[in-house]
Amino acid sequence: MRAAPRRLPMTRTARPGAGAAQGLGWRSPATLLVALMLAGSVVAEPAPAGYKHLGAASCGSSVCHGKVAPQSGPKQIPLNEYRIWFNNDRHRQAYLALESIQSRQIAAKLGLPNATQPLCLGCHSDDVPKALQGPKYSIRDGVSCEACHGGSERWIQSHTEAGATHAGNVAQGLYASEQPLKRAELCLSCHLGTRDKFATHAIMGAGHPRLYFELGAFTEDQPPHFKVTPYYESRKGKIGVATLWLTGQIESAKRYLALLQTPLFTPGGITPELALYDCNACHHSKEKMRWSQAHAGAGVKPGSLRLQRQSLTMLQAFLESSGSGDGAAQLGAAADALIRAGASDPSSVKAASQKLLDLIRSIEPATQREMPREQIEKLRRMLLHYAAQDKASDYAIAEQVVLGAQTLTYALVVGDQQKDHKEAFKVLFTSLGTGADFNPVQFAEVARKMEAQF
Repeated sequence: MRAAPRRLPMTRTARPGAGAAQGLGWRSPATLLVALMLAGSVVAEPAPAGYKHLGAASCGSSVCHGKVAPQSGPKQIPLNEYRIWFNNDRHRQAYLALESIQSRQIAAKLGLPNATQPLCLGCHSDDVPKALQGPKYSIRDGVSCEACHGGSERWIQSHTEAGATHAGNVAQGLYASEQPLKRAELCLSCHLGTRDKFATHAIMGAGHPRLYFELGAFTEDQPPHFKVTPYYESRKGKIGVATLWLTGQIESAKRYLALLQTPLFTPGGITPELALYDCNACHHSKEKMRWSQAHAGAGVKPGSLRLQRQSLTMLQAFLESSGSGDGAAQLGAAADALIRAGASDPSSVKAASQKLLDLIRSIEPATQREMPREQIEKLRRMLLHYAAQDKASDYAIAEQVVLGAQTLTYALVVGDQQKDHKEAFKVLFTSLGTGADFNPVQFAEVARKMEAQF
């Protein structure tokens, strides 16, 4: 039951891992699992339902996507996608992680016989009903091909036929993961969660790592098992890396704000669902005090429980870099109101989160157009400026600054040019450290130097 390992910037050597497990809250596993079966999700599961999952082995032969080395040809399809997934992708290891000593210990603390339970399988495997399992299906494959691309019962044949179109394959059950919003919805269904599939404070208290996510960086570091070529773009369109970043931030914020309006946030009793709060606002050494009014928000007192605002801060930076200072100020004030509400009562949280949702919807049209280079450069500088000016003193916000600046650099430079930026980002990454040893003063100083450099 592992979250993604920390990764070095501007490299493809580290991979994101599997995400959340289903929610446990304060109730017993048996009680909650019954409740989850009766509960609806915040959003519908994004993958198409009803088609059989034939298993990763159906894609892995040497005449399909299992070639040892990438192939060349007029269509420029490497056909080694299965090999990349099998050998290098953390999604492949997601089920196997449930058999580790750490996962067994987590399961025992939660009162489960082992970690290979429905509680965990929703995000650590391609968990589908028996009736939808094809002859080569194996749950031990982890988050395998069809967990992301949809059950292949119908499209496995159509996608290789002469004259096949991407739209036609999607009509046969292929999931349109090339679309930024579709990809964000799919990834966040585990890497953040839904009302009925969520890594709660109880699960994290038992040992599950804190979850974090940024769509652009995770796509790049996965590593990608697809190659964007002219042929790819002719079928699926061209998606900008900066657009991925913005779409991911918007969808992360929307999903989080929607979760705050569900019973997940108020499971009963005196304690709200603490996994929806900022972990590192509480979990840090008392000898390393971090609180300041500038980053806590107007009217937020020291020692207050603070809801998360990392994606909201990223969207503030986007608005400000786009010349909408008023929009950024309005979003920031609404985020401050949400943090204050999170320390008072659930009804205030619901109202404040809904106001933010309404504001964020006004940003969504920006994801429908390519972000020009000049705007990407301004946005990257703005992220670093926020960090330099004590707006990223919370660890989760600082983390998003690092991932976001890295993603935007992917959008600005390619190939060997990335090497020129690698050392600078390594310094910023190193200054981030971990949630336990994060030094906001040091991080701000490094960000200040990078802001001047870029």
